[in-house]
Amino acid sequence: MGVSIKTDQEIKLMREAGKIAAESLAVLKDSLRAGMTTSELDAAGEELILKRGAEPVFKGYRGYKHATCISVNSEVVHGIPGGRLIKDGDIVSIDVGVRYKGYCGDNAATFAVGAVSGKASKLIRACREALKAGIKQARAGRRLGDVSSAIQKVSEKHGFSVVRELYGHGIGRDLHEDPLVPNFGFAGEGIHLRAGMIIAIEPMLNTGSWRIKTLNDGWTVVTEDGGLSSHFEHTVVITDGDPEILTIW
Repeated sequence: MGVSIKTDQEIKLMREAGKIAAESLAVLKDSLRAGMTTSELDAAGEELILKRGAEPVFKGYRGYKHATCISVNSEVVHGIPGGRLIKDGDIVSIDVGVRYKGYCGDNAATFAVGAVSGKASKLIRACREALKAGIKQARAGRRLGDVSSAIQKVSEKHGFSVVRELYGHGIGRDLHEDPLVPNFGFAGEGIHLRAGMIIAIEPMLNTGSWRIKTLNDGWTVVTEDGGLSSHFEHTVVITDGDPEILTIW
């Protein structure tokens, strides 16, 4: 597995990319409201990214035509922006990735629109907590399975299932690099984490089964049983001490 260790200069550039990705996500969170379309939200995201001198790294990736991925309710990830109206009571996952000076930053979060159900609120809180638990384990000398296991334990403690067919990933010059970062697994297994590795940790939790399917558009991944899904993501640097989150917002 060709896992790259980033130099200090590369990490510096990725801090800049991460900051732009994070600031863009934060502004989109504040813009999100019932009555707007997902394409309106995507257009706002692209404008923000371009104004910062970066490019939306999703656009053109394997033919994808949009700057962001916007997934609503039972959509897990890769929701295609379009004419769908966002409604009060929806939960909306926004995924933003940028490339800046040749390096990528990637982050995502799920937001409640207006008054949502108790189950939806609990799901969002659990997914955020699972991400935090995974990041806590992302330290030099530990194993990738420590990250995966921590995410799974938090998720299942709250009664939710972890998507098993999609993963986090390494990140750098390319959006997706080695290693794959599962959201389930066993502590003490997997590759050793080393200082200078940068990974995107991104738990995806469902209210029902962990099983998913991809719609006929070839992109949108939804829960197989129609249950709700939540998605959180940060780009994280492995260090000899506390992990450094590059996409704080």
